[in-house]
Amino acid sequence: MDTPPRRIAHLDMDAFYASVELLRYPELRGLPVVIGGRGIHQPELLADGSRRFARLRDYVGRGVITTSTYEARALGVFSGMGVMKAAQLAPDAFLLPVDFDAYRHYSRRFKAAVATIAPQIEDRGIDEIYIDLTNLPGETLALAQRIKQVVKDATGLSCSIGVSPNKLLSKICSDLEKPNGLTLLGLDDIASRIWPLPVRKINGIGPKAGEKLAALGIATIAELASAEPELLQTHFGRSYAEWLHAASHGIDERQVVTSSEPKSISRETTFERDLHPRRDRAALSEVFTALCTRVAADLQRKGYLGRTIGIKLRFEDFHTVTRDLTLPSPTADPAIIRRAAGECLRRVPLEQKLRLLGVRASALSSSSAAQEVRESEQGELPLGSPVALESPGQSRPRSR
Repeated sequence: MDTPPRRIAHLDMDAFYASVELLRYPELRGLPVVIGGRGIHQPELLADGSRRFARLRDYVGRGVITTSTYEARALGVFSGMGVMKAAQLAPDAFLLPVDFDAYRHYSRRFKAAVATIAPQIEDRGIDEIYIDLTNLPGETLALAQRIKQVVKDATGLSCSIGVSPNKLLSKICSDLEKPNGLTLLGLDDIASRIWPLPVRKINGIGPKAGEKLAALGIATIAELASAEPELLQTHFGRSYAEWLHAASHGIDERQVVTSSEPKSISRETTFERDLHPRRDRAALSEVFTALCTRVAADLQRKGYLGRTIGIKLRFEDFHTVTRDLTLPSPTADPAIIRRAAGECLRRVPLEQKLRLLGVRASALSSSSAAQEVRESEQGELPLGSPVALESPGQSRPRSR
């Protein structure tokens, strides 16, 4: 029996965070909206029942845009951009704080809806998935339309889908007709639909590689496809050069992976202003404890225990330091994680202001035997009062 041709879909939610916010605040539909504010930027409910929203021009600080509506993008405001820079481009755009609990809720809903039609799903993040349609009955177009409809019915949100023989091409296709797009592509369409695109449209070609290719006179995927393999190998090395050549010809044999084990679970935050280890000690300690608590909650929700607890510090000069500690037994207990992270912190001289603080749990294992682990943990790590961030004078290195 012949093997059916592969039909791999990539589904990408449209401006996901912003779209979730517009469900709550429909009066902002069709307007430039930016997600990336702080708690102080919550909309204010007025006496007449209307809301007052913060504007980008009112923002002061060093935040980063999480996402924006398509109307804001038309003004040049994109994710990853500094909020202050965005305010110069679109001062009248509306500003909303992020709400990751809401985004995770809608993420679970759209993935569960898709699974009712196509259970072979690879989770690629909060707003995107790959779907293997190969062995499902029905025409590809009809299947894709059904998936878009169940997502709309379950969430009220739109998505864009690309379907092709592989993941690489489908990822590109899902972005071609946004928002609310549906693109079907066969291998015969590569020359007309894919090759004219910029090389950065290939997932895996980042800014640095794009700059190096541009320096070689390679701007489009067609130019990359026709480049001499020896030229690519000279500038990128053998392995990456071979991948570039294959990707430019639409070759990708990766399978849709329906289950995978995370290597670590982490939480981090970048401060609006650099915080001083002594003068801002109380605020830093509060954030540190909150990060540990959120890591513990993530572990518990996903059914994992972590044995290695680590921290990440980025100083005002952008120098980044990490430290970790391996526990006698894995845990998802916030108090144990806080104590272990505090032990890691004591091994870092705190002599500069901090711009980023993070906590990580790795060496993960399933929590199916959690009860036995909890029993073995008793007495392993003393649980006194939370470790506070120490001043430079108190800081002391400890052996790892």
